[in-house]
Amino acid sequence: MADKKYALDKIRNIWIIAHIDAWKTTTTERILFYTWKTHKIGEVHDGAATMDWMEQERERWITITSAATTAFWKDMQINIIDTPWHVDFTIEVERSLRVLDGWVAVFDASQWVEPQSETVWKQSDKYVVPRIAFVNKMDKTGADFYMTLESIRKRLAWDKAVAIQLPIWAESEFTWIIDLVEMKAYKFEWSSWETVIEIDIPADMKEKSDSMRAELVEKVASLDDALMEKYFETGELSMNELKSWLRKWVCKNELYAVLCGSALQNVWVQLMIDAACDYLPSPMDVNNWVLTVMDPDDKEITEDIKVDANSPLAAIAFKIMTDPFVGKLCFVRVYSGTLRSGSYVYNPTSWEKERIWRLLQMHANNRIDVEEISAWNIWAVIWLKNTKTWDTICDINKKLKVEAIEFPEPVISVSVEPKTKADQEKMWFALAKLAEEDPSFKVRTDDETGQTIISWMGELHLDIIVDRMRREFKVECTVWAPQVAYRETIKNPAKDVEHKYSKQTWGRWQFGHVIITFEPYKVADADDNGIKKINKFVNKVVGWVIPKEFIPGVEKWLNGAYTRGYLAWYPMVDIKATLTFGSYHEVDSSELSFRIAASKAFRDACKKATPVLLEPIMKVEVNTPEEYMGDVLGQINSKRGRIEEMGQRGQAKIINCFVPLSEMFGYATDLRSATQGRAVYIMEFDHYEEVPTNVALKIREDRWFKLDDDE
Repeated sequence: MADKKYALDKIRNIWIIAHIDAWKTTTTERILFYTWKTHKIGEVHDGAATMDWMEQERERWITITSAATTAFWKDMQINIIDTPWHVDFTIEVERSLRVLDGWVAVFDASQWVEPQSETVWKQSDKYVVPRIAFVNKMDKTGADFYMTLESIRKRLAWDKAVAIQLPIWAESEFTWIIDLVEMKAYKFEWSSWETVIEIDIPADMKEKSDSMRAELVEKVASLDDALMEKYFETGELSMNELKSWLRKWVCKNELYAVLCGSALQNVWVQLMIDAACDYLPSPMDVNNWVLTVMDPDDKEITEDIKVDANSPLAAIAFKIMTDPFVGKLCFVRVYSGTLRSGSYVYNPTSWEKERIWRLLQMHANNRIDVEEISAWNIWAVIWLKNTKTWDTICDINKKLKVEAIEFPEPVISVSVEPKTKADQEKMWFALAKLAEEDPSFKVRTDDETGQTIISWMGELHLDIIVDRMRREFKVECTVWAPQVAYRETIKNPAKDVEHKYSKQTWGRWQFGHVIITFEPYKVADADDNGIKKINKFVNKVVGWVIPKEFIPGVEKWLNGAYTRGYLAWYPMVDIKATLTFGSYHEVDSSELSFRIAASKAFRDACKKATPVLLEPIMKVEVNTPEEYMGDVLGQINSKRGRIEEMGQRGQAKIINCFVPLSEMFGYATDLRSATQGRAVYIMEFDHYEEVPTNVALKIREDRWFKLDDDE
């Protein structure tokens, strides 16, 4: 199948996503089985899932890294990515959203929409990715399709979610459904669950199915005036019309088709695959065959690049992986043109020409060699030496640059050191490889202490990284206590702060004189989720009171002063500095003298501008049995948590709150102890907030003690 070329309208690039325990990977395993990609169903709980191929995934029963495969269904080619649910691995979600054309959201039929599903749904809205919903676990006790549908509408899609299937019964009796598009009922024959039999719609479901069918038709028709007029005249749409227009609206994100089934019991997964092929977009439906590209200088290109195999090559390297057998493995999405084995390509980010040695079609961690990757396919390249995550690779004769995405910044840091000298070189090699794979994982050397600092998105993220270093790279290391990414800022303006630097150094005099106003700086669109904190420099010097060649040095030195902080050596953010006046000496002034003057002025300003510490605040949702509610609330209050909302989901109590990140280390263990392991929580970064005075004093004391001790 790898050598067969499919027309663009026969290709689907999709991904599967769900909250924990909605059985996303279980659903993917059934898709692989029914498309003959695998001959045996791999179960997550047996540690045998094909797409969860890492040792850590099989041990923990969770998805940690995105796994790609290509399957074939009827006359379609389906490129699938199975993506992690956990917020610690949000980078995998961001990558998938950017390179795929549609997705299947898997929901637990016994639950309302859960937090991670809501987070990913909102991320998909940002990237305008079409989707359908699969209400899974219909055989589970407490399963209620209509409750889940209502939850999707209330929390995610308002009136855009439309049911195209209805279950006939649920829980242990779930084997029958009604197809609202064809208005037919089907059941699985008990003797063989692969046998689908068409039956009459039961009499007791006739009224409900007619009502839901009318709702479906009305919503499809209401989005087009001519179609609505026809519907009013005839009172009906043909099956082909309904199917065609429903596909159009799903591809345009105007409607979301909702199906139901039970992946674990192998019931109705085939119809979900049909729906993904019928309603999710092909490459022909995306951008109207036009690819928006940028030239290497980030200028818009006026010509349109047609998305087909004969256009100039433009592809994205969206994921790097270290494979123990083939080395550096680079997953690519080809947007236009054809990537051929043995050809040369150009990387406009690294300004390097690269040779394409081998191309691979991936199936989790298994590989098939191919000769070329045609437009809109997602396969892999090995041995691209100078290509990093989200670099463009393009034709050497037409240098294009596909627009990149911004990766989330990590909020937790620790220092790490090898246990032996023999581990030191191996540790740096391992950290470099892991950082290359995961742009949300950062490595740096602390200028003050010389320690190796690693930063990541959460405790699970760190646990996986350290485990991979030990298993894959044979590195033993010691990880010290987590360090929170605190920030500093000022609350009040400090106007016209003046510093005149005049001193003899190295046998000559230095003279620099500046007057700078410092003030809090807030930009509404600069802070999408509380992470991107910025500073601004404004030059309002008129005339030649300060030579122009010295002014860039003032700005550069201020930026350096911000990184060193004032209260506790944490970076300072959200500060606007306006250079208003100064003076110079024709002989004694230099860029160095103005740098020092600016730095001294900043330190003086901090004494007047009420500097404060900021800490990252996490949005936390706790799901707990009612009998432990008091203990859980007590824990949250003891961690300086702020309760925002309490509610109920099924039999469980839900607590939504905001808690400082510094208080959340070890919370998983505390919560398990307080609830006998029955409560779970999920958290994600939300914003930065001022640290209370008493806590700030303790942070400063600890910080200065640590720095003194290191010195």
